[in-house]
Amino acid sequence: MTIRTPDQRLRVFVSSTLRELEAERIAARGAIERLRLAPVMFELGARPHPPRELYRAYLAQSDVFVGIYGERYGWVAPGEDISGLEDEYRLAPTELPKLIYLKEPADRDERLRDLIGRIQADDTASYKSFSTADELAQLIEADLATLLAERFDAARPAAADAGQPSLPPPRLPVAYTPLIGREREVDEVLALLAAPGTRLVTLLGPGGIGKSRLSLAVAAAASGSFPDGAVFVPLENVLEPALLLPTIGYALGVRDTGEHPLADRLAIALEGRRILLVLDNFEQLVDAAPILVELYTIAPEAVLLVTSRILLRIRGERVFEVPPLASHDAASPESVSRALASPAVELFVERAHAVRPEFAVTEANAAAVVGICRALEGVPLAIELAAARMRVLTPAAILERLDHQLPLLVESSRDLPERQRTLRSTIEWSTGLLTASERRMLHDLSVFSLGFTLDSVEALGMRREWDFEAFDALETLVDSSLVDREDVDGEAVFSMLATVREYGIERLRESGDELAARAAHAEVFADLARRMEHGLGTGRQIESVARLNLERGNLRAAVRHLVAVGDADLATEVAWRLYLYWWVGGYLMEVATWMEELLAAMGPGTSPHATAIAEFYIGWRDSWNAPTHAVPERLVRCAALFDSAHDDLGVAMSLATAGLAEVNTPDPDFAAASEWLTAGAARFSRTGAGWGESLGLVALGRLAVLRNDGPAGMEFFRRAVVAAANSGDQFASTVATHHLARMILFAGEVDEPERMFRWAIEGSIRLRHEEGIAYGLEGLCAIAALRGQVERAGVLCGAAAAMRKRVATFDIPNFVYHTRYVDALVTAADDDPVEAAEIGARLRAAEARGAEYGAFEAADYALAGPIGSDGP
Repeated sequence: MTIRTPDQRLRVFVSSTLRELEAERIAARGAIERLRLAPVMFELGARPHPPRELYRAYLAQSDVFVGIYGERYGWVAPGEDISGLEDEYRLAPTELPKLIYLKEPADRDERLRDLIGRIQADDTASYKSFSTADELAQLIEADLATLLAERFDAARPAAADAGQPSLPPPRLPVAYTPLIGREREVDEVLALLAAPGTRLVTLLGPGGIGKSRLSLAVAAAASGSFPDGAVFVPLENVLEPALLLPTIGYALGVRDTGEHPLADRLAIALEGRRILLVLDNFEQLVDAAPILVELYTIAPEAVLLVTSRILLRIRGERVFEVPPLASHDAASPESVSRALASPAVELFVERAHAVRPEFAVTEANAAAVVGICRALEGVPLAIELAAARMRVLTPAAILERLDHQLPLLVESSRDLPERQRTLRSTIEWSTGLLTASERRMLHDLSVFSLGFTLDSVEALGMRREWDFEAFDALETLVDSSLVDREDVDGEAVFSMLATVREYGIERLRESGDELAARAAHAEVFADLARRMEHGLGTGRQIESVARLNLERGNLRAAVRHLVAVGDADLATEVAWRLYLYWWVGGYLMEVATWMEELLAAMGPGTSPHATAIAEFYIGWRDSWNAPTHAVPERLVRCAALFDSAHDDLGVAMSLATAGLAEVNTPDPDFAAASEWLTAGAARFSRTGAGWGESLGLVALGRLAVLRNDGPAGMEFFRRAVVAAANSGDQFASTVATHHLARMILFAGEVDEPERMFRWAIEGSIRLRHEEGIAYGLEGLCAIAALRGQVERAGVLCGAAAAMRKRVATFDIPNFVYHTRYVDALVTAADDDPVEAAEIGARLRAAEARGAEYGAFEAADYALAGPIGSDGP
């Protein structure tokens, strides 16, 4: 038996009843620890498994068995014949030294007397009596010291045999900075390593994601599962597969002397050892991966933890993809207060302190710090490099410069490998392992925005005339951690880190191929717009919106490119075909900005239809942002242009929007507005666009309400609901429904409007239409206030207000109604100033809480609980 150093301490398992001998267990633990040994006791460990599984695992990892017996035989679990006390003794391996201590005097249970009798007949166990806890501690300390001396003497001959290689005490590199935000990942990897049958776990991820640092943390925390320790094997300078086993052997202290095959020497050294081998930076040795399978036989008790940018693809491999550090709360993406508590921000602040000890996050710089971490997508190396710039830049200045990231993110610590000193070098290291075809695909894929599908990759490949199989090359890029893959609503969606995309664009630009790649990308998404257009206003709307949502960033990027190169006809075509999608997604203001830029650059050869589309979007924006009588006049001119291009839908949309624009003016001409709205709704009906007819009727209903004709407004809204239902359009249905619901609420009903608002929220969730969710929240807020539910009303009010501010969509003041109901909660208590103040304080606190909710988090809150209940 080898005597171990304090770094690999001998482990002493202690068996006894817990409550009866609690004082004795404390004394035993103290005696063991005074000898710098490790006590193994049930109460000292986490217990995710049943007790029998736990103490079986503890026994398997222990070197000495100590049994302490008093009067009680111990608890017998249901379904078992013996107590845990006896089971522990039976499960102790025969070769394990056993030190037994019997408390005297004692009136022992009969079954305990029988067990002690069998122990006394067992010539592998030593037993002594004691009367007090202090006496027990002295006995254990003396006996363990004697045992160690005896075993040390027995171990000397084996140590003198030079033919038997032995392992040095495990050594792990020292981490110079604390690991931040990886607690969950450490636990998950430890669980993978400890799972039955695990032989190899690969930590997979792109350069700079923190694989090596995570592997060190896991190795340091893995002692419970690996009693023989962990060995770290750096492979960054090992390029030849033939050097893999010698490098592992060197780290283990096993030298390849040529006297015996190295594999045999490793097998001897690792025999019976439960050890963790950490192989760091395996990507350049991926062709040598099959050699690792040999280690399964050479070292059957060893487990491999590999860090790599490339999937190994060997049997027994279990993969853990190392994620970026969370830079925000996904449920509330605009919440700075939540983001400040995120691991990414914590890392930035910690590293910034290293170069500017006086730095602190304040109200003035908090948004910039959060913005930096989001722009860098939570990549630890990128965050550390950006934080290093705090020596000369403010957070705001760093954020401004992150539009072009690679030049900023340079010169990390000089003691790091060269490939980790800048993000460019980490990317070049990875791309250097690719074939020419795979590099070409990577560069072309850089024109994609965040999120793209295999269909779009293949469509781009056709237009770029790739002479290789797109699927195979994409698979390699995913395996190499240069492209990420995730499942979204059952669809595989791919993405690239912003730094990798920027690197790819640089390569395209250097080769003079960027414009051609972007043009091909725009054609791909123009074609997608043509295919999806007809589903947007029908019963296929939800699936069409979901499909477009998978690549919404690419749709926007395509239009931006077409605007930038002045392709007015194709840019306006894409913009027009996706009108409903832009509205649902909250992009109409953005589209209007593109159209304004395009309109300013249009030449004399631009088609009237393209001009009409651009003018329409600008008119739509101005009808809300700068409502004057000039806006509806502009939209009526758009209608004439659409008519000359034989676009009936364009005519209908322009007339209806002109009516809305007139209503929004400070001194509206209601008659003109009604005429335009009526004409627009009729034209929608004739073209079969039920969604447009419904929205036109909603506008007529709003006009009737403004003219104090509630019954007429109610009727228009009912007709709008029917028209939307007949077309199958979910978006128009939710808009019409929440307008009708508020009118029914004004009439004094509560339960029916509540059901309608809830239905509208559910539909808006399916469409991911945040403005629709806000309307529903406001309706339920009013109902909660009517029922006296102060906290619920406040949360919903705060959430709706924050959501509208975030998406910059506000209802006109005459139609904002829920706040009246909320204010009434306070005014109802005016007779009691103390109660009124208390209700006001509760409302303000609840509104502040609601303002922290994201759209879908707020929707979940609103829909929680049965109708009519107090809610959450």
